[in-house]
Amino acid sequence: MVSSTDTKPPNFRTLDLNLLRVFDEVMAERSLTRAARNLSLSQPAVSNALRRLRDTLGDDLVVRDGQGMAPTPRALVLWPTVREALRQLQASLNPNTFEPATATNTFVLAMADATAAELMPGLIDILERQAPGVSMRVLPLSTRDPRRLLDDGNADVAVGHFPSVLADLVVRAQSDEAVAFAHQRLYDGQYMCVMRTGHPLARGPLTLDKFCAARHMLVSFSGRPFGFVDESLASLGKKRQIVLTVNQFFTAGRVVAHSNLLTVLPQHFVSVTGIADQLVLRPLPFDVAPVHVDAVWHSRMASQSAHQWLRQAIVLASKKAFSPNN
Repeated sequence: MVSSTDTKPPNFRTLDLNLLRVFDEVMAERSLTRAARNLSLSQPAVSNALRRLRDTLGDDLVVRDGQGMAPTPRALVLWPTVREALRQLQASLNPNTFEPATATNTFVLAMADATAAELMPGLIDILERQAPGVSMRVLPLSTRDPRRLLDDGNADVAVGHFPSVLADLVVRAQSDEAVAFAHQRLYDGQYMCVMRTGHPLARGPLTLDKFCAARHMLVSFSGRPFGFVDESLASLGKKRQIVLTVNQFFTAGRVVAHSNLLTVLPQHFVSVTGIADQLVLRPLPFDVAPVHVDAVWHSRMASQSAHQWLRQAIVLASKKAFSPNN
């Protein structure tokens, strides 16, 4: 461990600002390999830059922790100031250059089919009006934690219900830990019990006992036959019989419309299935946690003008999809 008494106070006039760029990237990635890739440097070059900054500041800044790098307390205090200063410098030197009318970017979004059905019509309308040369790719979500997908650069933004991810980010921020991801609430949803018209339970109130005694289908991105509905039931000492899991909401709607299975779907989604007249919605006979749909992205993208435009477009599309007049 380098002691702060081993070196003289750092001289800002002679400090190589490139060292701060390396420090910022290592803090964001917590990995020398990924930081080197993002900076288009070799890993030895990144290590050498960190060594020079350590010598200047008199602190280790980051130390190896398993497969990654862990920041020292001094680094945690220093990083927010360094990151904001670099962001402002970048904004001054590289003003917003993204021009939607002439841009040819390709954006990659990760979301479930129900979310895509609700947001993509509005996004396509924005593209046609503002950015005809821009294209979008939608990747199906296979997890409730998209951070690896965003961290690896395989998606620009993930949109969905990510309660555990947001809770973890809040805890890290409150603990003054570096947070490598940002998020924005888009809309709140409500889940409903869905069955075919003519189902024996379509008439009269749906009770908890009737719900649990029925046969169910679960939409599960991972294929695991246990979801947030089952968590709520378990808290009541109840459980349901899941006889089928699928990984798409559209598939669930089609199967339910032609079977006696029950499923749980977002209320807004049913209206865009094209088979809403074949389905009956009933409130769940127990309390479930609110369903919040958020956009999540890697913090390294935050200051990029193209990404800023993308996020604004997503917000506009969500407002259009869930406006009272829509």
